[in-house]
Amino acid sequence: MSTSALTHRVHVLAPPGHRHDEILTPSALDFVGHLAAAFGGRRKELLKERRRQALRFASGSPFDFPVATSPVRADPTWRVAPPAPGLTDRRVEITGPPDRRTAVEALTSGARVWMADFEDATSPTWKNIVDGQLTLLDACERRIDFTAPDGTQHRLGDHDRLATIMVRPRGWHLVEEHLEFDGEPVPASLVDFGLYFFHCARRQLEAGHGPYFYLPKLENRYEARLWNDIFVVAQDLLGIPRGTVRATALIETVTAAVEMEEILHELREHSSGLNAGRWDYLFSLIKTFGHRTDFLLPDRVQVTMTAPFMRAFTDLLVRTCHRRGAHAIGAMSAQVPGRGRAADEAALATVRLDKEREAEDGFDGSWVAHPALVTVCQDAFDGVLGDRPHQLDRTRDDVEVTAADLLSTRRVGGPPTPDGVRTNIAVAVRYFAAWLRGQGAVVLDGLVEDAATAEIARVQIWQWLRHRVLDRETVLRLLDDEIDALGAAYPWADLDAVRALFERTTLSVELPQFFTPEAYARHLVRHAGARPVYAESRATQTEPRAAGTQARASDPEAGRRHPDQRLQDAGAQLQDTGARS
Repeated sequence: MSTSALTHRVHVLAPPGHRHDEILTPSALDFVGHLAAAFGGRRKELLKERRRQALRFASGSPFDFPVATSPVRADPTWRVAPPAPGLTDRRVEITGPPDRRTAVEALTSGARVWMADFEDATSPTWKNIVDGQLTLLDACERRIDFTAPDGTQHRLGDHDRLATIMVRPRGWHLVEEHLEFDGEPVPASLVDFGLYFFHCARRQLEAGHGPYFYLPKLENRYEARLWNDIFVVAQDLLGIPRGTVRATALIETVTAAVEMEEILHELREHSSGLNAGRWDYLFSLIKTFGHRTDFLLPDRVQVTMTAPFMRAFTDLLVRTCHRRGAHAIGAMSAQVPGRGRAADEAALATVRLDKEREAEDGFDGSWVAHPALVTVCQDAFDGVLGDRPHQLDRTRDDVEVTAADLLSTRRVGGPPTPDGVRTNIAVAVRYFAAWLRGQGAVVLDGLVEDAATAEIARVQIWQWLRHRVLDRETVLRLLDDEIDALGAAYPWADLDAVRALFERTTLSVELPQFFTPEAYARHLVRHAGARPVYAESRATQTEPRAAGTQARASDPEAGRRHPDQRLQDAGAQLQDTGARS
């Protein structure tokens, strides 16, 4: 079908920006509108099913592998598509927001893949979203350059080999309020996917690769099926052969963990594997079972990837992927060097052990958040892979994982420490301040933090309060301390907004499923002229409730020097090195 035949016009409600007309062309908006018309209704139904599933778990429904799809798991014959060009060897993948500096540093870092992240590493201001699309367009054309503070020139065109680009669109729970279709905001996933696909899919094919994606926060096979249908329609609309798109699904929810094979099966002609999402997985575990005392988790730093339930999760992922000919990609390492020789050596040693364990367990590659970690990760995988591009032949037939194994948290359970409580409050507060200002990835205490770490920080506070191993007065006192420290270090911070966001998303009886939808609607939406601002009506609504609460059902789219050295270090690193995730 020719794109000129499309009539599904999307209206732009935001003020124009520099070069925005290159992305927001009539044909590109028609393409996005066609996707919204075809798939917007299914998306809403799937979000309703998420709420129903949460209520079922809250009422005591058992957690297990689905019986209805046991034939899919039992059938040994099916496989996903073979690795696509540029995705055969994925031993090191670097992630980060799609800004120009991060793009150049990531693409020239020596990593095999760069995941351009519109999801957890991007604060979804309209400028960030459209500028991110411009970054990707310019990256495909090799016309990005920038000058570092020391005067060094960086140009993509000076490098023979660049990392393969994969794009992570925003999740199904989010909308883009600056684009309107049929009187409603367009699903954010379709905006991020559609604009990149329309402008860059054919360019990537001409360069010898293809349009490749990471799919965030899937909760079941039906959500994977929706993505697969979107890929089919998008390819047909632009006359691109089916199977050209490839997508790696992030397994970062507990409900997806028992449907890994089904997710691969739904995506199989477009699948490029699965990824183990570390912090989002813990975040999901608490949201799903946080009402139960046997799921009380301690400080997040104590819940490592060697915890029994995390080992069950990752072993199952490797076995599932390799059984079906798919890549298994390991979890994020977010350390950032630059805190002194001893601290840097300790951080690199931690990363090295983490990546060596993943390689020995059968993973085909892993994630890092900073270019300085690329060599460490590559060395770890080189030691196992050698000259081989992957280890798909290692099927891990020794692995047997039950649903109970995925939930075996008792051996690591326990109450928090005072340091753990303070750290979680500090991370959430400082990240909220940056996110509200338009920064989705920030360096805090030597780690790149993004929305995923802010989410696990806030829901842990909520869980500890719910089970009364932490009292509200302590949280409020520590919150006061962190707000005061934030204001002293960063005069630009909107302290009232940060405090209100923390209280709404952490101290409420009903746990909002994500902090981003309501915070986006309240603070980041900037419509042009006198058009109605959806954020004003949605900001008062309640997000979908967590398991175990008695909330009503609702729409998920609702919507200088300082003694605190952590804040001072974070500010200096943001200015000197930029932020990545």
